[in-house]
Amino acid sequence: MSKRLSHLGFVFPGQGSQQIGMLKAMSQMYPVVGEVFGLASAALNKDLWEIAQFGPETVINDTVNTQPLLLTASYALWQVWQKVNGVQPALMAGHSLGEYSALVCAQSLSLTDAVKLVAMRGKFMQEAVPQGVGAMAAVIGMEDALLAEVCKTAAENEVVAPVNLNAPGQTVIAGHKSAVERASALAKTKGAKKIIMLPVSVPSHCALMKPAADLLAQYLTNVRIESPKIPVIQNVNVEISQHPDDIRANLVKQLYQPVRWVETVQRLASEGISVAFECGPGKVLCGLIKRISPDIKAMGIETPEELTTASEILA
Repeated sequence: MSKRLSHLGFVFPGQGSQQIGMLKAMSQMYPVVGEVFGLASAALNKDLWEIAQFGPETVINDTVNTQPLLLTASYALWQVWQKVNGVQPALMAGHSLGEYSALVCAQSLSLTDAVKLVAMRGKFMQEAVPQGVGAMAAVIGMEDALLAEVCKTAAENEVVAPVNLNAPGQTVIAGHKSAVERASALAKTKGAKKIIMLPVSVPSHCALMKPAADLLAQYLTNVRIESPKIPVIQNVNVEISQHPDDIRANLVKQLYQPVRWVETVQRLASEGISVAFECGPGKVLCGLIKRISPDIKAMGIETPEELTTASEILA
């Protein structure tokens, strides 16, 4: 086992970080990227690299494709890191779907099991709420407690709730499309600075996902989960679970309960993490970490240049 650094954390992004052409530069320098995509594609009988490079948008943004694509991209970057540097982090955490990426990199789930698992997760989610019925919106510049009240008022016998507690003053709400629209309008009148409707096909992490969670629970009973070799902070309770049954139960709850990202980053900081590498496409989590715990130096490792910089920082 390579050296482990007590102040290093790895974080893994969730849906929304996918982009056409992701990891192209990395794949040209490191053949392991193609190997990982080849394994994942064979497991799903679908050319994930083709979708990652050429889309189109409708295909790459379909949750059934997005979930295995992002997991595969994150794991490919992790494998590049193993080859180039190999220093192990003390802790890992993933945002929503990113939790699965973390568990694969921590050797709790195998890549082939995990891509099938998240593809099924995407399918269950899509089937739980028909296209156009649900929605998600990012609410900027409003306190969590007030936003929770706004959602209660706007619900009117439908579902709408805060689901991604991403950063102070940046929370995502989800639920029935009409309820999300009512809550967004009300939030505006109560002082929210900005509302951004998110381009997603399902309303994740809210009560509408309970039927999907029940199906996921059934599917997970047949998925082999090991105790992680590197501790992973789970979204739903901000705890580090070692027992496979606990990990399994938390993955089910995660589907219909909020992602507690602010507390997750605070936990990383309290455990002594001062450097965090975002292992996946984009830098969404780097931005959130800077807002939550500015003392943590957060950076991506998506390109060969970033990889070199990351190694230099650790050296």
